[in-house]
Amino acid sequence: MALQGLHTAASQTPAKGGRKVDGGLVYAIGDVHGCYDQMRGLLARIMADVAERGAGRRPIVIFCGDYVDRGPRSFEVLDALCWLQRRADFELHLLKGNHEQALLDFLTTPEDGDEWLEFGGLTTLASYGVEPPRAAAGPQDYQRARDELLDNMPAAHLRLLDQLELMVSLGDYAFVHAGIRPNCSLDRQVEDDLLWIRSDFLDATGPHEKVIVHGHSWSGENPDIQAHRIGIDTGAYQTGVLTALRLEDGQVEPIQFRTGAGAC
Repeated sequence: MALQGLHTAASQTPAKGGRKVDGGLVYAIGDVHGCYDQMRGLLARIMADVAERGAGRRPIVIFCGDYVDRGPRSFEVLDALCWLQRRADFELHLLKGNHEQALLDFLTTPEDGDEWLEFGGLTTLASYGVEPPRAAAGPQDYQRARDELLDNMPAAHLRLLDQLELMVSLGDYAFVHAGIRPNCSLDRQVEDDLLWIRSDFLDATGPHEKVIVHGHSWSGENPDIQAHRIGIDTGAYQTGVLTALRLEDGQVEPIQFRTGAGAC
């Protein structure tokens, strides 16, 4: 599928000694995965940071996808994102993750939903008060669960899921969920790679067209900051740590909110 949903801002040549975000104040947030308390705590820290550093700038907040599944409060996470969309004091971008795509696929073809249920969808159904399908009952029970989910899902949640972006490009950075296909220009990337790619991207030595800020893959509670890519998924649903990245011209700094491990 060809790339759609690309938001591009005017790029400038990197200043000597650092990458640029066109003078902006940018916060990129890693995979939330139903961890509502961490998301709320991290947003409070970001707003305090804006108050200290904003200097009249309207901040840009970019969520890098995977809002649902695994953690227990997917409903509340999506509800909070709908509320954030109504705020005018910052520019908000919501990227699509592979888990949002899996949820949308379940809504379309519920009888093929086994894989989604196995990698986190059961907690999302529970957050909407839906009894999970029983495999032994056949495809009709998957359809029943899908229908209950649609009945319990506010229209605003579905609209948000349908309008998620695939990539945001700003200055010397591009923001995606999983990564990009190396040696392929940003405007020729395909959706499947942006949502699902792992080793082909993670093992690439770069450089890329821009520095890629991404989620999707994690190995611990610290972001993976490299010259050509920055991974900001820190496994909040297991580590209790949700990570954001503050980007300014020539500056990169993580901001985190943590609870106890497994306390999502």
